[in-house]
Amino acid sequence: MFDMMLHRRQACTLLLGMGAAATQSACSALAGHTAKATPMNTATPSFAHVPWSHQASIYEVNIRQYTPEGTLRAFEAHLPRLAAMGVGILWLMPIQPIGVKHRKGGLGSYYSIRDYTAVNPEFGTLADVQGLVQRAHALGMKVILDWVANHTAWDHDWVTEHPDWYKKDAAGQIHAYTYRPTPEAEPEYWTDVVGLDYRNPALWPAMTEAMRFWLREADLDGFRCDVASLVPTPFWAQARVALDAIKPVFMLAESDAVDLHAQAFDMSYDWKLYDTLKLVAKGQAGAEAIKAWWAREQATYPADAYRMRYTANHDSNSWHGHDAGFYGAAFQAMAVLAATLPGMPLVYSGQETGLSRQLAFFEKDPIAWHSTPHAALYTQLLQLKKAHPALGNGREGGTLQWLPSDNAAVLAYRRQRGADQLSIRVNLSAREQASAGRTLPAWGWHIETN
Repeated sequence: MFDMMLHRRQACTLLLGMGAAATQSACSALAGHTAKATPMNTATPSFAHVPWSHQASIYEVNIRQYTPEGTLRAFEAHLPRLAAMGVGILWLMPIQPIGVKHRKGGLGSYYSIRDYTAVNPEFGTLADVQGLVQRAHALGMKVILDWVANHTAWDHDWVTEHPDWYKKDAAGQIHAYTYRPTPEAEPEYWTDVVGLDYRNPALWPAMTEAMRFWLREADLDGFRCDVASLVPTPFWAQARVALDAIKPVFMLAESDAVDLHAQAFDMSYDWKLYDTLKLVAKGQAGAEAIKAWWAREQATYPADAYRMRYTANHDSNSWHGHDAGFYGAAFQAMAVLAATLPGMPLVYSGQETGLSRQLAFFEKDPIAWHSTPHAALYTQLLQLKKAHPALGNGREGGTLQWLPSDNAAVLAYRRQRGADQLSIRVNLSAREQASAGRTLPAWGWHIETN
């Protein structure tokens, strides 16, 4: 939902089909609610990554802003272009009906969901979702849906039918969701949503069944889970089991909590590289900062954890700034780093155009597709990833080796898996630089394959 609204875990577990006694025992873990994630770089996930994710990249789709129509059917026309670009996974931002009560702006937030198993008429129908997924599958792409399990709209039916499923204040009243990242921080009030209370075990199968609906009815391939650390990790673990029973899925957590990788999620967010790339683009950091980032990654995350690398997503674009402002002339160099360092690269809707403005979040604000200066670059990078095992995700990918550099302004590294290898040099400065007998223009790069 928002990049900064993270780092909370609660504890409780309930597997579909467990008896009452087992449920009671499993939910005894609720005491305290919060668990601190610790490094577990030797941990082995309890599930296998789906094979189609091994060489995949991911593309975030903002249906409302993608086309002038803002519909699923209108977006479907872009599928051949995205497949040709090399996209492996399409991540749809929430497509369910949006709450009216306390709605923000004219159209409301995608993350204020009024009905988990319906389609927002603004975007289309269930048949439109089914058609989009079928076409994407036919083109070799998978589709995952943004899932908001932490909170609902005020006018979700559960508020009146199951008020005991919601968080309440000292007076026993359901209230706007309040987020406090640390006990000392000022609270943030998410006024258009109310928080779900996972201390009530009856909520767990209802939420899990809502997720299963989309696998059965639309043949979706997984979920991107909003503010995943605000929901009990064991909920996600049992949901993963229930989803995989229908079909093997791919799960992305909006979190950087290490424990989620062992319990339920294939991939998590990498905010640290994103922040580092912005500093590099501003001339405030260089090669050593990127090497320090990688050392932290290796010390913290399991070897088979997928980590999402990106230069923008819907939160960064809508709330913090746009590509032109963050990166300027350095943008393509930063995109090369995000795509060729270990991890899965994300492309956000419209980055092919340069995305030199912030898209409105609560109103219609279509992307202008008249020019796509970065489309060729993304095609090169994503097709390289598909073709080269060295650029695979997690353990499927190759090692990262920093190469000796005769120029401190140039970051040089090699990705290698078996006989497959790529050597990459990126000029991290706004001036022409020479390295290894090659001249790189300002913010230029060179990728050499064997």
